[in-house]
Amino acid sequence: MAYKGQYKPDNPSKYRGNVHNVIYRSLWERKFMVYCDNSESVIEWGSEEIVIPYKSPWDGRIHRYFPDFYCKIKQHDGTIKKLVIEVKPKKQTKPPKEPQRKTKSYLNEIKAWGVNSAKWKYATEWCNNNGMEFKILTEDDLGIRYK
Repeated sequence: MAYKGQYKPDNPSKYRGNVHNVIYRSLWERKFMVYCDNSESVIEWGSEEIVIPYKSPWDGRIHRYFPDFYCKIKQHDGTIKKLVIEVKPKKQTKPPKEPQRKTKSYLNEIKAWGVNSAKWKYATEWCNNNGMEFKILTEDDLGIRYK
């Protein structure tokens, strides 16, 4: 199976957006797509269908953030919850540890952390203002273990 590719939903009526253009950028995202597509508790879902403006700490300009997923879920108690979800490796959900030598790789990690933190801050505010909840899912949440 390809690391990146196109996903064809088994239940296209649940998908919000262009059902012919559902792209996964990691096998983790694909795993979550399969869950959304096939879970009875997921009423509707979309992938990169929401746009949230955010101000980058790197260049001070406004950019557009496309979170990985939108889900509308029926919970066990019958209530409906709307979520905006980002799928990330757990390592990328914390600031990088400062090494003894500041390598180019470390500087790239610092930049990515700053931009992602800004995206997540704006996404949290946007969700709060729109009756939704922002969540970051990692390999732990997706039940992925390394050998």
